[in-house]
Amino acid sequence: METTQLPVGGAVLGVAVAQFGPGSDQSENLRAMRSLAEKGASRGARLAVFPEYSAFFEGRMGPASVAAAQQLDGPFVTALAAMAADLGIHIVAGMLETTDAGERVSNTLVAVSPDGDLVATYRKVHLYDAFGDRESDWVQAGVIAAPEIFEVGGFQVGMQTCYDLRFPEVTRHLVDAGAEVVLVPADWVKGPLKEHHWRTLATARALENTIYLAAADQPPPAGVGNSMVVDPMGVELVTIGETTDVAVAWVSADRLAAVRAVNPALALRRFTVSPR
Repeated sequence: METTQLPVGGAVLGVAVAQFGPGSDQSENLRAMRSLAEKGASRGARLAVFPEYSAFFEGRMGPASVAAAQQLDGPFVTALAAMAADLGIHIVAGMLETTDAGERVSNTLVAVSPDGDLVATYRKVHLYDAFGDRESDWVQAGVIAAPEIFEVGGFQVGMQTCYDLRFPEVTRHLVDAGAEVVLVPADWVKGPLKEHHWRTLATARALENTIYLAAADQPPPAGVGNSMVVDPMGVELVTIGETTDVAVAWVSADRLAAVRAVNPALALRRFTVSPR
């Protein structure tokens, strides 16, 4: 478990990336999340980010995943909200959400606050129909909509999921809506060069948008691990390897402003993002 040095001056926020391998037992998943969230909060984190499919996960999606889907006022979000209120932190995690299309679910991120409120949701737009997988057989893609940005400790925070990382316009869409910190819960599936892709794309999204990016993956064997927080210059502030663990990094308003002053890429760009 790592923690970066606390910056001096300006608004700062402790962000924890929590890496664990969820399974099919929701109670066990919540117990694991509680342990990691407590460790992160004890080291100063006020925002904890967990992987995609934290509520329920099976190696290959099937009917059990559909059966495990819940509504946003169901037991998983209720338990997560109680955990956030008890620890006094914001928590972001992935879940399977029920949809009107009963045979398919939504791959949904939820953000809950220290008040126990659900403050933002995101439904995965780009489904993982690549590298031999077909997430769309079981998951319904989210509707393209205005990002739900929420505030934590003076920072504007946005969310995207896993495979979205391969589409730079997703992060830019969040930044256009005001996001300064982007969270990426993921189950980045293992395979040839996949760890390289993960690290490269996470770094690129932070660099090109001059933002902080916190990416929480599942560890092997399901994911590649390497959960990390990257700063606006592409520096990995903390990184977890292949283990179940939590790492805390400090994001700094002064650092954000200084990077954007020396690299005003957002102000100089000539193109906007439009939905297809």
